[in-house]
Amino acid sequence: MKTRFDHCDVLVAGGGQAGLIAAIVAAEKGARVCLLEGAPRTHRGGNTRHTRNLRPMHIGPLSVLSGTYDEAEYWDDLMRVTKGKTDETMARMTLRNSTEAVAWLEERGVQFQPPLGGTLHLGRTNAFFMGGGKQLLNALYRHAEKLGVEVHYDAMVSSVDIADGEFKSLQVGEHTISAKAFVAAAGGFEANIEWLKEAWGDIAENFLIRGTPYNRGDLLRILLDAGAQQIGEPNQCHAVAIDGRAPKFDGGICTRVDCVSLGIVVNKNAERFYDEGEDFWPKRYAIWGRLVADQPGQVAHVIIDQKARGAFMPPVFPPVVANTIGELAEKIGLDPATLEKTVDDYNASVQPGQFDHTELDGVHTSGLAVNKTNWARTLDHPPYSAYSLRPGITFTYLGVEVSEKAQMQMANGTESPNIFAAGEIMAGNVLGQGYLAGIGMTIGNVFGRIAGSEAADYALNR
Repeated sequence: MKTRFDHCDVLVAGGGQAGLIAAIVAAEKGARVCLLEGAPRTHRGGNTRHTRNLRPMHIGPLSVLSGTYDEAEYWDDLMRVTKGKTDETMARMTLRNSTEAVAWLEERGVQFQPPLGGTLHLGRTNAFFMGGGKQLLNALYRHAEKLGVEVHYDAMVSSVDIADGEFKSLQVGEHTISAKAFVAAAGGFEANIEWLKEAWGDIAENFLIRGTPYNRGDLLRILLDAGAQQIGEPNQCHAVAIDGRAPKFDGGICTRVDCVSLGIVVNKNAERFYDEGEDFWPKRYAIWGRLVADQPGQVAHVIIDQKARGAFMPPVFPPVVANTIGELAEKIGLDPATLEKTVDDYNASVQPGQFDHTELDGVHTSGLAVNKTNWARTLDHPPYSAYSLRPGITFTYLGVEVSEKAQMQMANGTESPNIFAAGEIMAGNVLGQGYLAGIGMTIGNVFGRIAGSEAADYALNR
């Protein structure tokens, strides 16, 4: 690897949204910045490549967003999905700083589009990128390069020299680069199956990694071994139910199955195991990976009828289709009699009501061991469709603890003077468990801006 300089003001490891924003902010403040992306250029950007939106707080309409999404509602949503497992000071700071996220990105060339419909319910809360995460990345890389940020691909950090909590230098292979300040933004360890097995056991072998294969947690492990304070638990992660036919790595968002709330979900024993209509899909989709992981063989199947077709964004793979429930069961490897009984019992339990998928309509079942609390419609309009599900891991929550200035905290109670962190590598400071659609990108955006600014100020003695 050839660099223009062996020493820079701010060195950033990680080329996703968080790292790019940190590099841009530092460069805009006058720092000489070098960014190291562990992936090749064709796969740059970490999990940002696969994202579609972020969730900003806003009072009144904002860009492509309608209405108001204020702090009280945002905080309530976050508390519901995390069940209170968050640092309130850090979380509220993130929400408040998110008001600037959309304008900041637009000013640097990122384009947004009107929100999507179907089961997403995000027209007021989430700003969608025109062209998805790749468009965002392309715009930010162009802007960074115009600012003179030195970008290197295939530049996986192999070691870091830290003395008494202070960053000195790092190595990429045999090449050493030093800097006055360092920003760690290289993601979590979701692509490291052995590390996942330490937390989950052997069932992790059956997980699919919907995110980048380059997030193996190498830098995270280096920082923890060097004395960084750990935040979060190793088995907490963003885990969604994805199509079981997805590739082992890098399937992305197009493999997610979004029709769960419109039907029923059964395990390999053809039995339901959780309320499919518990809440709006953006507040619940990220629990379904964990739910499927707890089922026999880490597999499940969502069953819908013709009434649900066209009401959700279809995944990249077509469904398995049959004219009867028994035939469908045979096609997906379930016992026909058991699945027929499960569907018959479910249909008989559906209570009268006005179905409205845009609201928590209260149309529910009654008398089942596992009731459905909203959007319960009988499955009686063939042909029937099924998608087989596997746990899809997007990113992990175990990371390094940071301050409100994004400074890395050390296990001995001190604070690193010149190491900062942003993005998934520190998301556990806000997300103890659960997930809210778009908040990962919000955390990366907010802490990317903070880390870049603080790193530049330190490097330039401001």
